[in-house]
Formats: sequence, structure tokens, C-alpha cells
Amino acid sequence: MAKLPDESFRDSIGTVNEEGKRVWVYPKKPSGRYFKWRKIVSYLLIAMLFSAPFIKVNGNQFLLFNVVDRKFNIFGFPFWPQDFYLIVISLIIGVVFVTLFTVSFGRIFCGWICPQTIFMEMVFRRIEFWIDGDRGAQMRLDKQKWNGEKIRKRLTKWFIFFLVSFLIANVFLAYIIGSDAVLNLIYEGPLTNVDTLIGLLIFTSVFYFVFTWFREQVCIIACPYGRLQGVLLDSKSIVVAYDYVRGEGENGRAKFKKNVDRKTEGFGDCIDCRQCVNVCPTGIDIRNGTQLECVNCTACIDECDHIMDSVGYPRGLIRYASEDGIVKKEKFKLTPRLKGYIAVLTILIGILAGLLFLRTDVEATILRLPGQSFEHKGENISNVFTYKVVNKTIKDYDDLYFKLENIKGEIILVGQSTIKVPKESYAEGTLFIEIHPAFLEGHKTKIRIGVYDGERLIQHTSTNFLGPRSFN
Repeated sequence: MAKLPDESFRDSIGTVNEEGKRVWVYPKKPSGRYFKWRKIVSYLLIAMLFSAPFIKVNGNQFLLFNVVDRKFNIFGFPFWPQDFYLIVISLIIGVVFVTLFTVSFGRIFCGWICPQTIFMEMVFRRIEFWIDGDRGAQMRLDKQKWNGEKIRKRLTKWFIFFLVSFLIANVFLAYIIGSDAVLNLIYEGPLTNVDTLIGLLIFTSVFYFVFTWFREQVCIIACPYGRLQGVLLDSKSIVVAYDYVRGEGENGRAKFKKNVDRKTEGFGDCIDCRQCVNVCPTGIDIRNGTQLECVNCTACIDECDHIMDSVGYPRGLIRYASEDGIVKKEKFKLTPRLKGYIAVLTILIGILAGLLFLRTDVEATILRLPGQSFEHKGENISNVFTYKVVNKTIKDYDDLYFKLENIKGEIILVGQSTIKVPKESYAEGTLFIEIHPAFLEGHKTKIRIGVYDGERLIQHTSTNFLGPRSFN
């Protein structure tokens, strides 16, 4: 049985030569069935990315990650700092899901969903193909002297790249400060918001640098996800793979020749055309096996299928397959490892769903004033507390009040009779709670307080009430 070639190539990066200089990648323009599906998925995701900040659900931005004001909206649901535990659980679920998906299907996220790949291959690369031409034309243009044609093409491409980067930066800003704020900044003009304009230009420069020069190096050098493959993938993981059993045969690869029986000669189906290498956006040879640089973009599958069609061989020399599927012809099945990940993911999703169901629109916190003990108010014992009421909705609450639920007593707000909390804001203040000693359980009594809007109970909260250590 044929073996994979020597793996000394793994000691270096394909985009860096022996002198340590950058080897520029000129991928061939992809085409084929997988590329068509990738375009559909990519443009749907781009449409979602650009529209999400401007979609409102019940008055809330669909997606908002305002770190400065600590306001977050996810799928239209507002989350405050008090809900940070939900964000943490959601992130853990995301990590477990990506881990499960990687163990099962390799780095498919990078090739189909990652914003870096989508913008690079479906936006910036296609602009480059439109202006500079396909692989051969780009290579000739780079070697060409700086004449009128090259200057015109370069300036046109760089200018369009800058405009697209600036547009992405504006959308990125809409996720941070809110779409309404961004639209207001645009309406007011850049001269009245110089600080924001400078920030936008900084983000634009970052995007421009990444997509104009750094490119595939983000996936190879900067992104840690590719390095996780070494510990997450196994022989049962489905990845973009070269069928070296079929492709190498007994005597390896050979150029295609008509009227030659390759099986008799001991050659595999790979005709060594190198088109899978030429079309790869990270410049690797998939025939060397699973590699750090491979983002599972399927461009090599489409190109190899096209070559196989042209020479009359079956498709699938490069395909989605596992190592065991290629060597042992085993089909994909759930392993104990996968079942464990699925169980953990199911439990976490259940916990998140339960916490979301129990989450309230108004959250009140009542704490005893630090350093203060109890006081006698006539026959009653009095404690002083501070309260904070957070309104997570887009509705104003003008008539909130507190009520003791599990004990008889009186709650007295300082300076007001009811609490007013504007939408997406909070109110805080001081209150006194007076309880007759006969109702206290001891030095420390846990009391339960209801938050009401008129007659409607919104939430329960609890705190401790201090009293004398003994009663007469």
C-alpha cells in the first residue's frame, strides 16, 4: 500500500521560503459545486453581519456588544452586567460546540463560516480577480514594471479595498456603540465627531492591512484555532482529505498519458497536475495530508473533481473523508469521545435555557447599609438599606414599590413613595425597613421582598434584617 510522502515539510510554513521571506500566494480562481454552496452561505452570512446591527426586536438592537456602557443585546434580548453569568455560559457552550464540530468535521468552520475567510475569499479576492485577473495574470502583473497599466490597477484595487474596509469598520462600530449612534454620527458629519472618525480610521487601517497584505497569514500564524487541530482531530474526523490509497497506487503519481493502463503500470489516479495546489488560498499541497494551514475551504475538491472529469476518472480523489474512511473504508460513527461532548453540550444548553426562562426584565438588589446596625423606632426595630433596580426593557416603569412577603413590617422609601425607572436604565436610593421584634427570628432574620408594578409582582429578592440578640 502506498504511503504518504516524507513529512519534513511540516517543519516549515509554506508561505515562507528558506531565506525567511514571504512567499506570496496567487490562488487560482475557484469554481465548482462546493464553491457555489460556499458563495450562497458566505453572502447570506455577510448579509446577516451587515443587517444585524440595524434590525430591532421589541425596540432592542438584534446584536449589540457595547463594552463601554456594559450593554449587550443577543438576538434582541438585552443583557446587563447582572446577566454576565449567562454570557459566560453562552461562551462555554460556543467553545464546546466548536470543539465537538472540530472533532467531527475538522476545520470546516474556517472555510465556511469564519469572517476572515468569507471576506478574504468572497469579497477582497473576487475584487482582485476582477481587476488583476486570474492566477497567471496576477503573477505577470507583479513581475511587470511600474507602467501606466500597473499603476492604474494597483490604485484602483487599493482604493476599493480601502472603501470596503471603511464600510466594515462602520458596521463593526455599530455593534459596539449601537446602530442609532452610528447613523447619528453620519448625519452630524465627521467634523463634529473627530474622535470617532479617528477610531474608525484606525479600525479601517487594521482591516485594510489584514485583507490587503497579511491575508492567509491570519489563519496560519495569528489564529490559534488551527493549532487546536493537533489535539482535537483523530483518525475518525471528517476533513478535506486526499485519498492517497487511490491516488498513489503502488508506484506513486504520474502525468496523464492517453492509452496507458495506469493500474498495470502501478500508478495511482493522481496525474500530478498540481491544480489542487494552484487553487489553494493558503498555498499548501493537500496531498501531503492534514496540515495546519488547511482551512477546509473545498477549493481543491472542486478543482480535482474537474480534472478527474476531464480525464475520465471517478470523482472523489480529494473529498470529505477520515483517515479510517480512506484506509479502512469505515463510515462515520459516534465515538465515546463524541458522545461525551454531546452530553456536556446538551447539559449546558439545558442549564442556559432554564436560566433564560427564570431571568426577569426588572432586577432589584437590596443591601443593608455597610457599618450600620439596627435602631429602635418606637416599638419597632429599624434597618437602613440601599437598593438598586435595573430596568432591562424598553418600557418605562413609573410606579414600582417594595413589599415584605414573609414577615409583617413596613418599607419606607427615602424621598419618594414609589420608584421610577426609565427604560434601559436603573434607579437607586435608600430605604428603611421597620419590623416589630416579635416577628424576628433572632439576631439575623432573612426577609423576602417583592417588587411590584401596581398590583403585578415582577420579582422577588431577599436580604438579612438585624435585630437584638435577645428580646424581653
